[in-house]
Amino acid sequence: MPLFDYSLLLTGQYHDMLVAGLWLSLQLLAVSLVFALPLALVVALLRLSPLAPLRWLGFAYVESIRNIPLLAHMLFWYFGAPELLPEGLKTWLYEGHIEAYSAIVALSLYTAAFMAEDIRSGIRSIPAVQFEAGRALGFSFLATMRRVVLPQALRVTVPPLISQTLSLWKNTSIATVIGVAELMYQAGQVESATFRSFESFAFASAAYLTVSLAITGLATWYHHRFPVRTI
Repeated sequence: MPLFDYSLLLTGQYHDMLVAGLWLSLQLLAVSLVFALPLALVVALLRLSPLAPLRWLGFAYVESIRNIPLLAHMLFWYFGAPELLPEGLKTWLYEGHIEAYSAIVALSLYTAAFMAEDIRSGIRSIPAVQFEAGRALGFSFLATMRRVVLPQALRVTVPPLISQTLSLWKNTSIATVIGVAELMYQAGQVESATFRSFESFAFASAAYLTVSLAITGLATWYHHRFPVRTI
């Protein structure tokens, strides 16, 4: 038996399993990010609202989500939450891809809590006089945010948001605990079938590293292409 079996990674059934797992991990990343970003923006605005009840709502969301481990979120949305649903809806979910849906919900909610704080910090980095000027011109709170503050703040928050995207990418691996056939799950399946642990997890490690470096490279390009300018 060769010390390192390249054929396991390059051709055949096990190669296809690993590639399918990588593709599903990328889908989890993309879909969760699509849900997390707008939710994070809403939560950040709640945290900065002039209305105390809305500020407390945003605060409660952030603190309750990010102080619970992601693993607990995964298990709750897979095992716990469906039990609260009507029987017909619960049956429909279990007949479909409930593990993938649960992972997306958990990843989106968890990532949004951290991104919301990054966006809030970016908004607060914009000089207060700009917000005051917008209000003096007759804009509402939301209009001032949308037209004056957010275009600048979102550029400021790109680096931390990229960092959270990297964390989200790596966090997709936790979905393996609820049976999502993502990259780590498939690597484990290949290892169990072939007893080639090194090759299986070397592929997974290389894939995580490659995607992470690609995200970091995109962030670097964005930073040079669109430098931050604030007044």
